Parts: sequence; structure tokens; C-alpha cells
Amino acid sequence: MPTPSYTIICKQNSLITHNVHEVRFEKPEGFLFESGQFALLDVPLLDNPDDIQTRAYSIASTPDEDDLLFVIKIKPDGRAGQWVKEKLKEGDDVRIQGPLGNFTFECDSDRDCLFVCTGVGAAPFRSQILSALKAGNKCEMDLIIGVFAEEDIFWADLHDEITSAHPNMHVHITLSDPKPTWKGFKGRVQEVIPTIANFKERNIYLCGNPAMTTNVKKMCLEEWGIAKEQVHMEGYI
Repeated sequence: MPTPSYTIICKQNSLITHNVHEVRFEKPEGFLFESGQFALLDVPLLDNPDDIQTRAYSIASTPDEDDLLFVIKIKPDGRAGQWVKEKLKEGDDVRIQGPLGNFTFECDSDRDCLFVCTGVGAAPFRSQILSALKAGNKCEMDLIIGVFAEEDIFWADLHDEITSAHPNMHVHITLSDPKPTWKGFKGRVQEVIPTIANFKERNIYLCGNPAMTTNVKKMCLEEWGIAKEQVHMEGYI
């Protein structure tokens, strides 16, 4: 069965860090998805709009929100990042295919959860965590986010809001190149995971750089003895 496609309208394109854009689209009628799934966006080449390629992005919005939200990182010579930075504006039409993927969250589970990501790998976790909290999930949920430096942090206000409102939700940010004034975690996400209470008994969700997700999954299974069915992974390039 072919993947459904839709034409969607850009409602907002905002720079939220020096190299990450938050992009909102009108959600088309009939677009039904589960938290953690992704979609394919048609991305034109700047110098040749007829040259179209698809790029996969996790849906950061929850299924009950009115918009479709994506976070897109600008990379040197990256097709999608340059399109978002230089071309995409409010009112533009974009073709989308989806939803796709099986990286979904079992929010009715009694097991505590640990979400681990780097950079814009936080996108599906926004959808999963907000959906679970709205559904009244009371399990302990910890989110570890790894970024390079303080200027790479985004959604800090959202994290403050949800952790203040939900005592079972905790956010931990670790920097690989922190300034001396940084008071939080330092280093890779792999170094933060063992600091989380009962992490070996939790359901673990990994999203981000494929080198990180592959390495952490290997550590979970081989070093920490975590059962395979507890580890869920979504890598991106």
C-alpha cells in the first residue's frame, strides 16, 4: 500500500538556536499518527526547484495538536537546512508523505522510562513525553539531551514547564564542550545514563546521531545487561 501524501502549508519558520529551525505546518485532514513516528518532506534544491528529494523528520508535535511541528538542523551543504534557512517561508506549500515508522512509546507501561538523545533527536521525545503526561502516566521519566555547547540548547522553557508541572519528569542536559561557568553534566550521554536511578530496569528510547544510538544500544545489551526488548532505537544521519 503506498504511503499517503499531502500538501501542507507552512505556518511558521523560526530560528531557535544558531543552527536549528522550528517549523510548523497546518496538519492536513486525515493525517493520523502515533507519537514517535516520522514523515518525509519534499525538499527542493535551492538552485533548481525542480530537483526534489525527500528528507525524513520525526514529528515533534503530539497527535492531538493542531499543527505538525518539526525541528531541522542546518548543516554545511545540507539540502534541507539550506532550504529552510534560505527559502521556506510562511504560506509556502510543501508535499509530505507519512506517517512512517515504528518508534512509538508504550505510554501505558508500568515500567519507568529513560529517553536519550543528541540535538534534534529530541523531536520524537517531545511528542512522546507530552502525550504520556497528558494521558496521566505516572511512571518516572528521565530525558537526557546531549549537545555541543550552551548555545545549542533549545526548548529550555518547555522543559522547565513540564518538569515543574510533573514531578515524575526530569530533564538532564550534558555538554561536550562546556564553558567553565556551566554547572550541569559534562561529556557524552553515555556517561550520564548510569547516574539515573534504576536505569537498568527502565524502558530505554534512543534517538539521534547513529554513532551514539548504536553505541548506547551496545552498552545497554552487553555492558549493562539490559534486556533487548527494553531498548528502542531511532537513528538519523
